[in-house]
Amino acid sequence: MFVRRTAAMVVTAAFAAALAVPLAHADAVADFYKGRQVNLIVGFGPGGGYDIYARLLARHFGRFIPGNPNVVVQNMPGAGSLRAVNYLYNIAPKDGTTIGMFSRNMPLIGLLGGNSNVQFNPRRFTWLGSPSSFVNDAYILIVRKDAPVKSIEEARRHDLPALMLGGTAEGATGNDVPIILRDTIGLHVKQVVFRVLVQFARATRHPDFPDVPTARELAKNEAARALIELTELPYTLSRPVAAPPDLPLPRANALQAAFQAVHLDTQYLDEAARLRIDVSPIIGDEVLQAIDRIANAPPEMLEYIRKLLAETKGGG
Repeated sequence: MFVRRTAAMVVTAAFAAALAVPLAHADAVADFYKGRQVNLIVGFGPGGGYDIYARLLARHFGRFIPGNPNVVVQNMPGAGSLRAVNYLYNIAPKDGTTIGMFSRNMPLIGLLGGNSNVQFNPRRFTWLGSPSSFVNDAYILIVRKDAPVKSIEEARRHDLPALMLGGTAEGATGNDVPIILRDTIGLHVKQVVFRVLVQFARATRHPDFPDVPTARELAKNEAARALIELTELPYTLSRPVAAPPDLPLPRANALQAAFQAVHLDTQYLDEAARLRIDVSPIIGDEVLQAIDRIANAPPEMLEYIRKLLAETKGGG
């Protein structure tokens, strides 16, 4: 099965440097937010990873928004968070009082087209960033010690029994990753849910698994390696946070600056450490850069991803 490995917190110098941008019209922004409530829409139900990140953010975010509004989490599960994304884009007030956190794959799904239920353009959101960029994480393939396959070399041989992997919900990442590795590194797998065989969503080997190769290392050719890198891109948007499009610029700037500031705050980082969740934030501009890289990928790669999402019925 595939499991996610999470490590320590990292806040980059580049992220910290972004705070040097001054806020415009700070007094007017403070006057607007004073005494107000900011709703943080989460595209999943209570208790899961996205909800934990969102509630941690809500407990600290308001201290860094001018006027110090109260931030309240509202869960809006449905269609792998597509319901929440559509709401944020089309219905939520565009005044800076609503933001959202949703699946890392939503920007990708929004770019691919072909799904009438997708009612948003990911480039038009007011991106705040992501509290985690997956830099300290990895998806690893593990098998039971008594499994007939003992190594990644054997797992790629079609004259040996296929690995039997169980999945979770339709469209979940644990379902997508084995199919990507089947098509790019030749993994002989049949899905139905321990020895570590391969790491996914890592440019380099995780320090806890220095002897376990990454998918990029095992790619059958350059085209396969490029496809792996493309399918790994959404992981840099691990917990994306955005506001609706067309916010008043001073409020958009204030929310973006507050998002950056909270991820340098000692109280926030201490609580994240107690919760044992990764903090490796990226800012809104970095989210847009990742979206552009996906949008500019070769058409045949985007078509592969469309078929992948159809095969796994989603991609949450």
